[in-house]
Amino acid sequence: MSARVALVTGAAAGIGAAISRRLARDGIAIGVLDVSIDDAVKVADEISSGGGRAIALHADITARKQVEAALGKLRGAFGPVTILVNNAGITGFVPFEELTEAQWDKMMEVNLKGPFIVTQVVLPDMKAAGWGRIVNISSSSAQSGAVRMAHYSASKGGVIALTKTLAIELGPLGITCNNIPPRFVMNTVMSEKSFGEDVKRRIIEAGPIRRQGEPEDIAGACAWLVSEEAGYVTGQTIGVNGGRYI
Repeated sequence: MSARVALVTGAAAGIGAAISRRLARDGIAIGVLDVSIDDAVKVADEISSGGGRAIALHADITARKQVEAALGKLRGAFGPVTILVNNAGITGFVPFEELTEAQWDKMMEVNLKGPFIVTQVVLPDMKAAGWGRIVNISSSSAQSGAVRMAHYSASKGGVIALTKTLAIELGPLGITCNNIPPRFVMNTVMSEKSFGEDVKRRIIEAGPIRRQGEPEDIAGACAWLVSEEAGYVTGQTIGVNGGRYI
């Protein structure tokens, strides 16, 4: 995999940072993309100081021109991009009857339109190579539903449907597309902002595996999905969720 180049969105912290570090350990050059460039620089510097290859990139994934500019920098540093991890996203908790159109639209723009834009921008490199790996980070709430999260669950359900469609459409081109729906994962911006200690404890106790998820759990599954070993796996939902959804 040392010839491969990956773009990881939302990579400045949490799951995205863990994925970036893991793929770099596997020899892949990493574009650490985030709206928070200072934190992205920290992750890229950590990878570089450990002997890996990484570059920090700034872009709002809902702005196509910003994504195109960031991808140009990544190509210039390491070459064509044939691995994409669509990890960037936002969350929110609002009772359905109080949910505004603006809140709905914002969630869809970031969580669903963002991966659409980034994938379209990266796709020409994969087509030219006749090889590609796309991993979308969805959510177990899309599988089970979640109270006060209609807009979030719907957006992530869209990610799962998009994954299946891309798998069918891009498979003949040598490109696979899979998704990972995490459960509650510690040490991420979303989990720390969203859940109090009592809620965290109840979530942990509700699953067959009685521990919290870690960003590295998601990173491990992602590393396999982008590898040569997973070349016959596409359109799949790989649940890394402690058995929350079976």
